[in-house]
Amino acid sequence: MTELTGPCISAMSASVMTISEAKHVAIVGATGAVGQEMLDCLDERNFPISELTLLASARSAGKEIPFRGNLIKVKELTHDSFEGVDIALFSAGGDLSLEYASSAAAAGAVVIDNSSAFRMDDQVPLVVPEVNPEAIKDRPKGIIANPNCTTIITLMALSPLHKLYGLRSIIASSYQAVSGSGAQGIIELDEQIKVLGAGGEVTEDMKNVYPHQIASNVIPHVDAFTENGYTKEELKMLNESRKILNLPDLRVTCTCVRVPVHRSHSVSVTAQFERPVDVAEARAAYAACPGVDAKDDPENSLYPVPLDTTKKDNCLVGRIRKDMVFDNALALWVVGDQVRKGAALNAVQIAELV
Repeated sequence: MTELTGPCISAMSASVMTISEAKHVAIVGATGAVGQEMLDCLDERNFPISELTLLASARSAGKEIPFRGNLIKVKELTHDSFEGVDIALFSAGGDLSLEYASSAAAAGAVVIDNSSAFRMDDQVPLVVPEVNPEAIKDRPKGIIANPNCTTIITLMALSPLHKLYGLRSIIASSYQAVSGSGAQGIIELDEQIKVLGAGGEVTEDMKNVYPHQIASNVIPHVDAFTENGYTKEELKMLNESRKILNLPDLRVTCTCVRVPVHRSHSVSVTAQFERPVDVAEARAAYAACPGVDAKDDPENSLYPVPLDTTKKDNCLVGRIRKDMVFDNALALWVVGDQVRKGAALNAVQIAELV
């Protein structure tokens, strides 16, 4: 086997770890979009499963979901649902995670939670397997948190550069797909597009998910606003990046924007570093890094767009160039599927490390 070298050695080593024995896996929120994507990832990556328990609300209990040639009946989530479970993947929202994750951990399961409930808990590691796989070792509560989708996608691009140059600050603007709001976000966009295409106008009763028309528009408002004028989504980029990279003084400012795209988030990033940067070296760094690829030949119109990553595992980085304002800084554009790498795939990768 070729010796691994370069800025991605630890992450690459982690990505090829094998699982020695089959696990009893539970998925909380199995009927939702991310839960369904988790099932796809488990199947596609041949995750060894001895038993699969699918959990959801009483309303969804009894539904049958196909998996590896079998129909698995969905069960109602209760505090007693986790007996014998080795790994519990949670994707049912923060309130349910806060209520049921401790029960799963007490039953002996390792909880991998996709909500924001535990991300900033000092006793819960916040993990992107390609970036900080070693963090999973210290989990006193038996819970591991999945970061926010926009944070994951951004750090997939910045982690290799941080290892080369030492990250100091991030200025970012995200362009977030409507599927980040769930199925209703897609429905609202499609209904508005249909009306506009027929020559009509979007009426107030068609604006339920977003405060403004989303079709043919962009909305600089993702999640609730806070007292300092930033939204909760924007502050996640700050707080989560600091924790994942173990950089408590990292400076981050972010503007999150909803755009009329079905799936895959895009992020424009200006990153400043401790040491001088080189564009060719930065571009080449991605060749050795799992989960992220450079697509960067703008003269031939080669740069990432959301359709390039939709329903695909890897994030893409392009438009890599020296920033014209800050010293030791690079400007770049990163795109990734927020349902897959931004949620389901990242959780399954953590399960593989566990």
